[in-house]
Amino acid sequence: MEYKNIVLQKEDKVAVLTISRPKALNALNSETLKELDLAIDEIANDDKIYAVIITGAGKAFVAGADIAEMKDLDVLGGRRFGNLGNKVFRKLETLEKPVIAAVNGFALGGGCELSMACDIRIASVKAKFGQPEVGLGITPGFGGTQRLSRLVGLGMAKELIYTAKIINAEEALRIGLVNKVVALEDLLVEAKALANTIAGQAPIAVSLCKAAINKGMQLDIDSALSYESEIFGECFSTEDQSSGMTAFLEKTEKCFKNK
Repeated sequence: MEYKNIVLQKEDKVAVLTISRPKALNALNSETLKELDLAIDEIANDDKIYAVIITGAGKAFVAGADIAEMKDLDVLGGRRFGNLGNKVFRKLETLEKPVIAAVNGFALGGGCELSMACDIRIASVKAKFGQPEVGLGITPGFGGTQRLSRLVGLGMAKELIYTAKIINAEEALRIGLVNKVVALEDLLVEAKALANTIAGQAPIAVSLCKAAINKGMQLDIDSALSYESEIFGECFSTEDQSSGMTAFLEKTEKCFKNK
């Protein structure tokens, strides 16, 4: 499928999705969000893709939601725009395949929120993170008030959101917002290496792990452990479990088939 504001490339078992509105610093307008929604569906329906990388073209990852589009919205228009962003980011967050954000530059507002909807975040030394919406007279609208506190803790999230503070990659690493910081020229190399490592594992098991971790965060510990037991048992219905354990015992090379 052809897209206007994003580029979707498939490299063996890894999909690389690039937000590409460099003149607008990859700001998210409705058109781009709808394209992202379609691209997520395309990736979800491709059984040959086991891992996903999201990055930005040019010097920004995503500099935020498109202020030019938002400026003259009324209450209902603002809610529709927020609902659209939340729907797309939640679809990304619940995608059965693991998603790595390769944050090359500015990840502000909607860009920070997009990165937080991913499973893992790798930042370049050039990356900047923040939820500066209160400086524009609005709140975060694509999940920032909910995901940031889950990642960095309540107090730090409140400080960053209340002050509209923008932090660099090293500070993002220190507070737990990102997993790793690398040189800009190494960013995609590192992201692809990680994606390929993940793609080399049993994809059904990885998908079930993602579901268990995400769902477990919303449950009490007893319910979460019960769910883990369920998906653990489910693994024993797969060909990949049988072949993986056989390969281990026979000391042969593993070959998972996503079955």
